[in-house]
Amino acid sequence: MASVLYVLRAILTAILLLAGIVVLVLQYLQSSPAPTCHLPPAHSGQLKQANSSGVEQQTYKPIMLLWFWPENKRFDLHDCKTLFNIDNCHLTDDRSFYSRAHNILVFHRAIQDDLSNSPPHLEPDFQRWIWFNTDSPNNTRRYRRHKSLFNLTLSYRKDADIQVRRLLTFKNSDKEFVLPKKERLLCWFVDSDNLTTESGERYSYYRELINHMKVDVFHSSTKGENYFLTISSCKFYLSFEDSIHRDYITETFNGPLSVGTVPIVLGPPRKNYEDFAPGESFIHVNDFPTSLDQEAYMRYFNWRGYYTAIRHLTEEKYEFAHSICQALVYLYNHKGYLNKLCVIIKANHVCFCSEV
Repeated sequence: MASVLYVLRAILTAILLLAGIVVLVLQYLQSSPAPTCHLPPAHSGQLKQANSSGVEQQTYKPIMLLWFWPENKRFDLHDCKTLFNIDNCHLTDDRSFYSRAHNILVFHRAIQDDLSNSPPHLEPDFQRWIWFNTDSPNNTRRYRRHKSLFNLTLSYRKDADIQVRRLLTFKNSDKEFVLPKKERLLCWFVDSDNLTTESGERYSYYRELINHMKVDVFHSSTKGENYFLTISSCKFYLSFEDSIHRDYITETFNGPLSVGTVPIVLGPPRKNYEDFAPGESFIHVNDFPTSLDQEAYMRYFNWRGYYTAIRHLTEEKYEFAHSICQALVYLYNHKGYLNKLCVIIKANHVCFCSEV
């Protein structure tokens, strides 16, 4: 009889101990804001891709929300992959993604003076805002409060967090450079239809220049292959910037470099140009040579033994495409701020795991 009571007492003790453990576990789970951790939904950056066996797998990609289309110049959201082979982030213009987007890209020129059309100031802790501006200081509007809104900058400046210019890459083949056939001495693409009345340093310089040599002028509406073919037929090209500021070096410099024409530059000092391209690849207006034979001319292309110049996109809808896609590269390469097991969305206590 005593042994039976001993066994019953041991069983009862075990039951009470187990019940206590269950109660503690339940209390812990009820106090946790996110008892389970789920992979992000597909519309929040989780995209499907096929593995080698053809079975679809889910891959998590950081999200960048394009708040404005710059000047309403829209391109296909998949063009970053098509044009630049950039496919490591998810680009969207759907504002319903706001609370889940890791980066918000805001085009400066589209912001209203009172900031009424900027994103709401309720960004999650993991989110960063990118200020996107391609204009020189002369053409940039000032807002009293906009500096406090942004975490990152995307512009032509070398000290920007994300730099938009892409001029040269290291040469990756042994193919020798062949100088295109030259039919013209000096060319210029320009917007104005009346160069005799326009004001500004570049127009004054042009009017002085035509007193000494012929300049073939083309309207800047020329695009695509015709644009590059025309420039390549010129020995020299007037790469004159409309504003003179540090680092403000635009496609007017990139165009001739990419097709085998020597740019004659009017913009920031020579030293600043040499931050972007070899010093022997261009002529600065401040050191324009008085004479130039064929041998001296060919020395302007020696840099092509080491570098390749990249053509920029001339189609109007792609004016800002490379800059936007560069922001995706930055987002992916600097995703350390996403490196958490879960990001808590406090509004509904859902935990999204990020595979970073």
